[in-house]
Amino acid sequence: MTAQSPFFHYAATFDPVATMEKYAASDITPDERYLINYLGVKTDPKFFPGILDGRGGEVEGLPIPANWHTDIAEWGAALRAIEFSSGKFRVAELGCGWGCWLNNTGVAARRAGLSVELIGVEGDKGHVQFAYEALEANGFSPDDYRIIHGIAAARPGTALFPNPNTSGKSWGLEPIFGASWLQIRRASKTGSHHVLPMITLTEIAGSEPLDLLHIDIQGGEADYVRDSVTDLNRLVRRLAIGTHSRQIEGDLMATLLNAGWKLEIERAAVIGIIDGAPRISVDGVQGWVNSRF
Repeated sequence: MTAQSPFFHYAATFDPVATMEKYAASDITPDERYLINYLGVKTDPKFFPGILDGRGGEVEGLPIPANWHTDIAEWGAALRAIEFSSGKFRVAELGCGWGCWLNNTGVAARRAGLSVELIGVEGDKGHVQFAYEALEANGFSPDDYRIIHGIAAARPGTALFPNPNTSGKSWGLEPIFGASWLQIRRASKTGSHHVLPMITLTEIAGSEPLDLLHIDIQGGEADYVRDSVTDLNRLVRRLAIGTHSRQIEGDLMATLLNAGWKLEIERAAVIGIIDGAPRISVDGVQGWVNSRF
């Protein structure tokens, strides 16, 4: 990528590249089973068939401006939280997939001498298994993490999550919130969806604040933040949010600025034009700090 890459077009109140460089590992040993990134985090290529095929044994360099799954802005937003943590680094990832940001921030925090508490919420049963495998591969013990097979929501209830034929091929599936008894009955009978609990932030975080909450819930970010803002204000020090439309980006800014949060880094979603209409080609990123802390 050249300097014209959209991934260089971020705004920040700190130097995200310097933050990335601070946590880079210098002693990575290749492993033919895994693609290993610059932090030393191992990812099994089977998690992304058709994308990571044949990349086992590779070690990635510093991803400037981006690698296969993210860019400077998201690296900076996530790793920034470690800078202000002491003793134990607590992170929760909503829509955690294979535990991407649990592993990335957890490995970096551990290298910084912190103990870790890693909490993931994921609706896809196969991706939950991927998260367990990734955390084990990266040297975390079961005492370090908790993976919840459920759906993050502002209120308790029951949700339905599509049951894909093959995990790893569909990473953009969306839940049905507050499912009716008829929908639950139909899903249970046909097996088309997992029937899952809706998990609130209080259940996820407990009584102690999280150093970082990473949110990537396939278009539900603005609604979740708006409806959970009271809990976010008291339980979260920093937010890293994947955004899936310009409307979502504006709504997040309105909600969080009004609630006293401060924007630290932002890269807008990348838009392409198809048949005269805008289409998101790459999700955006926002990183926020809670002024209460």
